[in-house]
Amino acid sequence: MFPQRLDSTVAYDIAKAMIDGFNRHYQLFRTESARAKHRFETSDWHGQQRAQRERIEFYDLRVREASTRLEREFKAGEQPMDVWHQVKLHYIGLLIDHHQPELAETFFNSVTTKILHRSYFQNNFIFVRPAVSTEYIENSEPTAQPTYRAYYPSRDTMHDTLVKLVRDFDLRLEFEDLARDAGYVTAAMIERLGDTTLRANFQIQVLSGLFFRNKGAYIVGKIINGFNEIPFALPVLHHQPAPGRAPGGDSQSIFGLADSGRLVIDAALFGEDDLLILFSFARAYFMVDMGIPSAYVQFLRSMMPRMPRAEIYNALGLAKQGKTLFYRDFLHHLRHSTDKFRIAPGIKGMVMLVFDLPSFPYVFKVIKDYYPPQKDTTREQIKGKYLLVKQHDRVGRMADTQEYSEVAFPRDRFDDELIAEIEKFAPSQLEISDRDGDGKMEVIIKHVYIERRMIPLNIYLQEAFDMGVAEPAAKAQIERAVVEYGNAIKDLVAANIFPGDMLWKNFGITRHGKVVFYDYDEIEYITDCKFRKVPTPRNEEEEMSGEIWYSVGPKDVFPETFEPFLLGNDAVRAVFMKHHADLLDAAFWQRHQARIQQGHVFDVFPYDQQKRFAVMHGGASAA
Repeated sequence: MFPQRLDSTVAYDIAKAMIDGFNRHYQLFRTESARAKHRFETSDWHGQQRAQRERIEFYDLRVREASTRLEREFKAGEQPMDVWHQVKLHYIGLLIDHHQPELAETFFNSVTTKILHRSYFQNNFIFVRPAVSTEYIENSEPTAQPTYRAYYPSRDTMHDTLVKLVRDFDLRLEFEDLARDAGYVTAAMIERLGDTTLRANFQIQVLSGLFFRNKGAYIVGKIINGFNEIPFALPVLHHQPAPGRAPGGDSQSIFGLADSGRLVIDAALFGEDDLLILFSFARAYFMVDMGIPSAYVQFLRSMMPRMPRAEIYNALGLAKQGKTLFYRDFLHHLRHSTDKFRIAPGIKGMVMLVFDLPSFPYVFKVIKDYYPPQKDTTREQIKGKYLLVKQHDRVGRMADTQEYSEVAFPRDRFDDELIAEIEKFAPSQLEISDRDGDGKMEVIIKHVYIERRMIPLNIYLQEAFDMGVAEPAAKAQIERAVVEYGNAIKDLVAANIFPGDMLWKNFGITRHGKVVFYDYDEIEYITDCKFRKVPTPRNEEEEMSGEIWYSVGPKDVFPETFEPFLLGNDAVRAVFMKHHADLLDAAFWQRHQARIQQGHVFDVFPYDQQKRFAVMHGGASAA
């Protein structure tokens, strides 16, 4: 019995070292998130963006630390499987009364698969399903804040209650006029409630942590009245003393203005759709200090039931947990569906092979092994571009992607044409085998990106063309698409991103009508590009030449040359030239480039301009 006792001791010590590794990770994650408040109060916008970028790397660093420690202290990779069974049981015991058990289980999976070099999620040594419930977890420490606070106003006390609600967040900057802003919010809430009688349970619930992203802080909560719940968010911004329309698109504010050092409530957002746009997969992750993240997710899910829990965890910066839940949702969907994976509709990409499952709202993107000569790139460079987008501010215009390795799919769910396509263009990424030895063949994709499915913009426009451009519905669809396309590019410019390949097929339209970019293999920082006008021909021979007669550097961009590729359709051209002709002018790009190089952080609002109170109080620095 002595060896067994010894094995049990080792198993416990491994489990304890692993939970210590997770606790260190979450402490660092939470500390960095909490510091967002100070950065917001001091207008440290570059610091905020840097922290958002660096925090993404925390998880992998802590997994490596924990794995190294376990190998060094316990030779964990050499331990027999019996010990690893005991490790998991001890670990479950350590999660009783833990405040982040679901995150700790995922951390255990990451460390274990790294040490045991397991390729797949389904085995006996990881948490395929949650072992510890996250229901009703509360922090009982005397100084701990509850997950949310509840307020009980009447119509008469609504204004004073809102003033108190905001003050309870203890922001260390004065508001320009909080009573005025609370008046705006009160009027908006009363209008939203209409003539409805306030029931006995009428209350306002707000999450205790502020949600920070870029230059904004958000109060997030819901109004409860009888059986009705109305989600809302209040953006709190630094006031800018001068109003102005955006230099490029309705979603941007005037730039280059100094903050006044005072705060304003910029808008009142109501309803699930507004919140879904605020928490969109095309935006940077929030920083919010959460003691019990599952409680935040549960609260947010009650406000946005159409948003998968995986995407809510992503929005909160807990991307690894988002990946875990996404994969569980995916396996669940596979078990309850029968359709087949197919080549995704639309124009095929030169760099990416894209496939989908019609019944599942995501697409799967595999980097091809071979590219045409005009694509001077490598697999590693492409992966670097996708990492850049992951770490960058996506300003609602670049789709977030989940990156997976060694993903197994049932072979019988794959269309033969799709298998042939992968074998032709990405053979290094494909394996077909009976890996588990149970007679069921699997398709194993070595590396894949997964992102939300959207309607490709070229297909959306083609639908309008097929209706006939004279039809009012078609005209409206074309105008909506083209205006949004230009706004998307201008928002990307504000985020220091040049999309590179600006063809319509590389953009998609979301269910909320937003145009989002999703082809990243040619993106560059605006500040790395050289925007030029096409030189004036010096003689008739140059003017008549069918070839480019002037020198072109590797980062040179000639905006006026976009026109032939984008504006072949007269209806599209008319709308584009009315709203976005400046995109064809090198001076537009040079002006924005100069501002970014001077250190300006542009303002991009995750809500429509007409929702802003700014017209009443004169402008604010955006989220």
